[in-house]
Amino acid sequence: MKKIEAVYREILYEVLEKKKFSFTQSELSKSLGISLSIVNSAIKRLESMGALKINQRGFNLIDIKKILYYWASIRNLDKDIVFAVRIDLSVRELERFMPNLMMTAYSAYKFRFDDVPADYSEIYAYANDNEIEIVKKRISKIKTSKGNPNFFLLKKDKLLELYNKIPEGQIFVDLWNLRQWYAKEFLLNFEKRIL
Repeated sequence: MKKIEAVYREILYEVLEKKKFSFTQSELSKSLGISLSIVNSAIKRLESMGALKINQRGFNLIDIKKILYYWASIRNLDKDIVFAVRIDLSVRELERFMPNLMMTAYSAYKFRFDDVPADYSEIYAYANDNEIEIVKKRISKIKTSKGNPNFFLLKKDKLLELYNKIPEGQIFVDLWNLRQWYAKEFLLNFEKRIL
């Protein structure tokens, strides 16, 4: 994931989960540990589309939905997939089998909201290099098969590790980028909850 996307994730995290609507570019730069020029580039793009208003001391959010959909449109989830396999277990069994991973998409929605708008058959999770190796060792001990993968590991960027749990904005954007028909059901319910 690109660093500019981490700026969008942090803004959405602060808005959706902490209800904070005013920011400064320097505080974003410091909290994320990224250059002020990257933050500035991200903010200018959002200002040009009317999602925020820049003032003398910082900026204020105007339209959360625009930020969410803009990030969703530039996100390339497929590029972050580092491991995919078909495992002969149900979704619930898979979720129990990999309890310490940072789940996203369908599983993250289910755990966050205690709701499942549609049945799903794939698991998506973020993992760092160490976690990827642990998962591969675990999977080597169970039955896998050929066919469409149902378990996907995504490369966890270092900035994602700043959060205790996956941010809601990240879940939404990841769902937006999935091809399965039921992703739309999750998104429709998600919009009702957060927008």
